[in-house]
Amino acid sequence: MLTATLALSHTALAAQTVLVFGDSLSAGYGIARDDSWVSLLQQSLKKSHPQFSVMNASISGETTSGGVRRITKALQEHRPAVVILELGANDGLRGTSLEETEKNLNQMIQLVKKGNAKVVLLGIQIPPNYGLDYAKKFGALYPKMKMRHKVALVPFMLKDIPPEQFQVDNLHPNAAAQPQILHNVLPALTPLLSAK
Repeated sequence: MLTATLALSHTALAAQTVLVFGDSLSAGYGIARDDSWVSLLQQSLKKSHPQFSVMNASISGETTSGGVRRITKALQEHRPAVVILELGANDGLRGTSLEETEKNLNQMIQLVKKGNAKVVLLGIQIPPNYGLDYAKKFGALYPKMKMRHKVALVPFMLKDIPPEQFQVDNLHPNAAAQPQILHNVLPALTPLLSAK
């Protein structure tokens, strides 16, 4: 009886996890961990949705291909109720084919949904290093995923971050920008935390 109770408690706890699965933009590259938007999310949910904990499985430099290889293990380990999927920026910066990135995003979303978790997809835009056409089509991948899989979407996770709030590489937001990233993410995430 005690074993069954413990198992039930563990399952209930595990079902209340928000898993952030991304790259350096979510791993807190170049800033203190406590300043990252993921840490700020955990602090925010402690007040508004205390039944949820946040696990960060983000790795700097991660691509969608790497994400496909890692995501099954992450889902098995954390059993999340919601997955915030933030990948693709490194694909774009490396000029990865749009077909490859789209295929990988599709696969990860399908795996998350197969595990009965909800998805919040964080969109990204890239500089036109590989041409305006590539950058435009890259940015359009995220709304396409939203329509195809009926998932929540943050169209551009770095929206409204001014140039002075980026690090010297002009790619990674600094600590001052992290509250704005959280502000961009919460409207898509919060309804999923309240849904039954």
